[in-house]
Amino acid sequence: MNHRRNGLLLLALIALYYLLPLEFRPLWQPDEMRYAEISREMLHNGNWITPHFLGLRYFEKPAAGYWINNLGQWLFGHNNFAVRIGAVASTLTSALLLYWLGCRLFASRRIALTGSLIFLTSLLVYGVSTYAVLDPMLTLWLVAAMTLFWWASHAGSRAQRLGGWLLFGLACGMGFMTKGFLALVLPVLAIVPWAAWQRRLNELLRYGPLALLSAALISAPWALAIYHQQPDFWHYFFWVEHIQRFADQDAQHKAPFWYYLPMLIAGTLPWLALLPGALFTAWRQRTAAPGMLYLLCWTLLPLLFFSIAKGKLLTYILPCFAPLALLIAAHGHALAARASRTLRVNAVINVLFGSGAALLIILVLAPWGIGKHPLYAADELLPLSLALIAFAGWALAGALSLGSAARRWQWAALCPLALALCIGGAIPRSVENSRQPQGFIHSVSDKLTGSRYLLSDNPGIASALAWTLRRSDILLYDQQGELRYGLSYADAQDRFVSGDRFSAWLAAHRQQGTVSLVLLLDRDEPLPADLPRADVVCRSDRMLLLQYKPTP
Repeated sequence: MNHRRNGLLLLALIALYYLLPLEFRPLWQPDEMRYAEISREMLHNGNWITPHFLGLRYFEKPAAGYWINNLGQWLFGHNNFAVRIGAVASTLTSALLLYWLGCRLFASRRIALTGSLIFLTSLLVYGVSTYAVLDPMLTLWLVAAMTLFWWASHAGSRAQRLGGWLLFGLACGMGFMTKGFLALVLPVLAIVPWAAWQRRLNELLRYGPLALLSAALISAPWALAIYHQQPDFWHYFFWVEHIQRFADQDAQHKAPFWYYLPMLIAGTLPWLALLPGALFTAWRQRTAAPGMLYLLCWTLLPLLFFSIAKGKLLTYILPCFAPLALLIAAHGHALAARASRTLRVNAVINVLFGSGAALLIILVLAPWGIGKHPLYAADELLPLSLALIAFAGWALAGALSLGSAARRWQWAALCPLALALCIGGAIPRSVENSRQPQGFIHSVSDKLTGSRYLLSDNPGIASALAWTLRRSDILLYDQQGELRYGLSYADAQDRFVSGDRFSAWLAAHRQQGTVSLVLLLDRDEPLPADLPRADVVCRSDRMLLLQYKPTP
């Protein structure tokens, strides 16, 4: 009965965390807007092989992640919920797989269910998985692969072992078609050391080719189709998106080796105090409990790989939180059995974190705060109040888990709840206008709808225009950004207008209809003096619309 009750409570938390807020939080640029628009264009043009962004070839990722997003938009329409539901569904499926794996590793449904709960309520997992990016989908395929490998390695018959290895390869192949070669590298990084420790390398050599074959078979139809449509895709995708992004001296998003350490610490909230003990216990039990070593390898070796790589992004380490959640769950239940003080420490950390964040908002970010540039304006008391409620709720949930911590330690799962429900309305206008441009675009949509030409100097704003107005013919002005490669094709030369030739371009093209230019300015930047005088000027903080009426 308790297990059924806990399952129902988990379903209620899922609805409150992962479903209810999706529609009521504007999309962020550049990532959410980009992935929303790519999938919209894929549905619109019917080409599910080659991704296009603003009508341009876009080779940064394979197609399978967009297919999941396509299903969301096909089922639920042109809205924020549909854009994000693919990432959410992937994360919830990962949690189900973790429950299955936890039951087999620990022979305990309680630990397995707690592991799923910890995974879904960890700050980084929740933050990334309700955000329309491809990392939750990659995480799904990696969790599936690691779960299937464990099943295959402990199969009771040769037929089950063969089936497990085939399914393992299929999961790796789908991961490859979602985000590339990482989906093949990360399982190997985790599995080979574990197999070596268990003296089972011969098993990898015997069945590994079978997994490679199934991965190749499921990937081959799309891989050959994209080569047929775009022969240069694989050169760009392998060299630029893998070698240069991760290892080259000019790698994107360069960061120091220790970059992921604070991300791991912050991302583990509200379970932070359990993190060191969970890792130490897994290492101490590595010989007696092969499952603990398996989870430890799955957590630490991909983390080490991403730390060594020169290019780093916060979302890369999302797959590490799946095994980590099971380690923390097992450790938490062991601590509860002996009423350890660590559980009270965890509650205190949550109280301090929530209280500290609330104080930061009041003393620094509020309009009366001591900060040089307050985040909230004087007329933004409602979003300011919601931000305070979000973090005060975190502190309150931490306080509730403080009393009788051995029985209530899992109540820490409630800490991010107020944040999840309030964050959409707590975004200050200065951030909303630059990072969530849907509001500004809707406010000037009557002017934009009738425009013959639409230009923007920012790919993220351009994708917001395309998504909101449902048109992909947005032109890039002055800056090419991530669309540089797509704009290099001969058939895309007219999709970019440089700043030094804009005046001449405008004089010719406004004869064909209204021209609208949407710019993202720096904070307090004046109107650009080097642009022709516009007939209509609309500005909201950093967002600026310059509109030029037709001339005969």
